[in-house]
Amino acid sequence: MNRIDRLFGITTMLQSKKYVPAEKIAEQFGISVRTVYRDVKALCEQGIPISFEQNRGYFLVQGYFLPPVSFTPEEANALLLMEKIIYGVADKSIHAHYTTALHKVKSVLRSPEKDRIDQLNSRIKISVSKHFSGNFDYLATLQSAISDRHIIEVEYRNNNNITTVRQLEPIGLVFYMAAWHVIAWCHLRNEYRDFKVVHIQQLKAIGLPFKNTHISLNDYIAGLKVEGINVK
Repeated sequence: MNRIDRLFGITTMLQSKKYVPAEKIAEQFGISVRTVYRDVKALCEQGIPISFEQNRGYFLVQGYFLPPVSFTPEEANALLLMEKIIYGVADKSIHAHYTTALHKVKSVLRSPEKDRIDQLNSRIKISVSKHFSGNFDYLATLQSAISDRHIIEVEYRNNNNITTVRQLEPIGLVFYMAAWHVIAWCHLRNEYRDFKVVHIQQLKAIGLPFKNTHISLNDYIAGLKVEGINVK
C-alpha cells in the first residue's frame, strides 16, 4: 500500500471509531508506531482535524466527515459476501438494518461496479444448518441493550419447556453450535447465564441502567470449557 492510500485509510479508520490508539493503526496497516506519528502529523498539516486523548488514542474532531467514497471491486465483493452470511445467520431485525446500510453503500458505487455486484449476487449461495432458526426478531434490541448497558426483561423457555420471566443485564452475543446466545447477568439466579435467543418468547427493553459492573465477554468465554466457541 502506498502512502497516499495509507493516509486515506487512516482517516477512514478514525472516522469509523470514537478513539483509535496508535498501536491499533500500526497493526492495521503493518507499520511502526513511529510511522503512525508521522502520518498523523502529515494529515494534520493537510487540514484534517485529528486530536489525541491520553490512554484512549487519536480521534477526529466532531463535525468532520469525509465525503462519500467509492469502493474497490474486492471491497464491494466482500460486502456482498457478508450480505449472504448475514441472511444466513442473523434474524429479521438485522436483515432490515443491513439491507438499508447496503443500499447506502451501493448508492456510491459506479455503474460498472453495480453491474459486477448484480452479476455476482446470483452466483453466491449459502446453505444454513437445519438446526439454525432465524425466525425471531431480537438481535437488534439485544445489541442496543448491550451497547447502552440497559436491563431487558425476557420471557424465556428453557430446555425443559418451563417458562420464566427474568430481568437480564446482557454483556454480549455469541454465535456457536448453530445458534445465537446472549450472555447476561440474571437477576433471578444472581449469576451469569447463557440464554439461547431462539428460546426467548418475549423481549422488552425497560430502559433501566445496569445495576452491576460486569466482566467482559472475552473473560466470560475464557472461563468456559465449551468446545466450538472461538472468540473473535
